[in-house]
Amino acid sequence: MVIKIVVDARKDRFDAGSAWEMIQHSPAIVTAKGKKVQVWNPALDDREKILKQVMGPSGNLRAPAFQTKDCFVIGFNADYYDSWK
Repeated sequence: MVIKIVVDARKDRFDAGSAWEMIQHSPAIVTAKGKKVQVWNPALDDREKILKQVMGPSGNLRAPAFQTKDCFVIGFNADYYDSWK
């Protein structure tokens, strides 16, 4: 995997509007919270439900968040990450 842009979430904040602008055109959004991994289609799924999963309690985009060739991945799940190997 090649990382093109790194953003420090402590310095650069992404509120719900900014986060949606960034992720809405992705073919898929994968959210990971604990052991739960969910795949969303921003063209079909409810925007508010997606934002509820991608935003943290502070009102900032959850970390880690990164874009791959075909999706945005937001949150951490070790098993999901291991499946890429």
